[in-house]
Amino acid sequence: MKWPLFELFPSLAGAVPVLELAELPTPVRPLAALGARLGAPSLWLKDDGPSSPHYGGNKVRKLELLLAAAKRAGSKSVLTFGYAGSNHATATAVHAARVGLQSISILLPQHNAPYLRRNLLVSAGVGAEIHEYPSRAALIGGAALTLLRRTLRDGRPPYLIAPGGSSELGTIGFVNAAFELTGQSRAGALPLPDLIYAAGGSLGTVVGLGIGMAALGLATRIVAVRVVDEQFVNPLRADKLWKRTVALLRRHDGSFPDPGTPGNRIEYRGDFYGGLYARPTPESEAAHRLAGELEGLDLDQTYTSKTLACLVADAQGGRLAESTVLFWNTCNSSDVRALAARANPAQLPKRLQRYFH
Repeated sequence: MKWPLFELFPSLAGAVPVLELAELPTPVRPLAALGARLGAPSLWLKDDGPSSPHYGGNKVRKLELLLAAAKRAGSKSVLTFGYAGSNHATATAVHAARVGLQSISILLPQHNAPYLRRNLLVSAGVGAEIHEYPSRAALIGGAALTLLRRTLRDGRPPYLIAPGGSSELGTIGFVNAAFELTGQSRAGALPLPDLIYAAGGSLGTVVGLGIGMAALGLATRIVAVRVVDEQFVNPLRADKLWKRTVALLRRHDGSFPDPGTPGNRIEYRGDFYGGLYARPTPESEAAHRLAGELEGLDLDQTYTSKTLACLVADAQGGRLAESTVLFWNTCNSSDVRALAARANPAQLPKRLQRYFH
């Protein structure tokens, strides 16, 4: 079943709508060569890269819930936020178009990178409305005007999707992912991990995994590798998202276990961020090369290479020799060149065209 969470808690299935956008379960496999190189003999991969042939990665799990909620609300459009190259904004654009919703991306500037240019063209190629603002203050004003304009045009407001899809509703997608992983383990596909390394950007992935593992009574700990500024990834924000998500789950099904608080279930690591969103570091570049050479993984430099860099450092420090470790790849691996080819830089707003010069 694609949603093992609903199989165990059927009241949730009726209360929480889902659009089947993802191909689940996503695959698992050993990273034997990389583990042998690092001194981590039980190293595994959970690969969300191919979660959809249209645009994969971890965001699709959240969008299954969020776009379903938008459809249920009768919205004609969705509005979301991110940096200029946001994988989340692009995933939202692609999958919203698939279900007949207009997507609006409200973006902030960032360090330039090839993936940024690709994502902008993919978003434009599927018909997204894209805006970039020079500051958070300008973004708030621009978002308010866009919201008003769309409401007047459509007769109803756009459905708002939090950055990264990491609202309490979106986070349920990764509670389910924890149940999915546990089911794969019980079926013999991999041992239960002691540690899961995952990128910490908007926190929905790591908080959802933490809630799921706690609800299942497992001791698995989540290592949240911070890839954005500390104001966005910290224990206080994680605690709030944890509480809101648990409250939503238990409101719809009172039999859902109380998982307590995050406590020491989530470990926050900020030492591999590098000081600027999307800027590679020597450690992330080395991890990127290792993943490609030894395991054929094409990681990105914004999220997954920095996450793997943290894992590599811990392994080389001897921390992982006795543990079963899982690396959760959150990066899209589906071929989106055909979507990007539908657009060209001249079709983008002038502010965004500078990334192509």
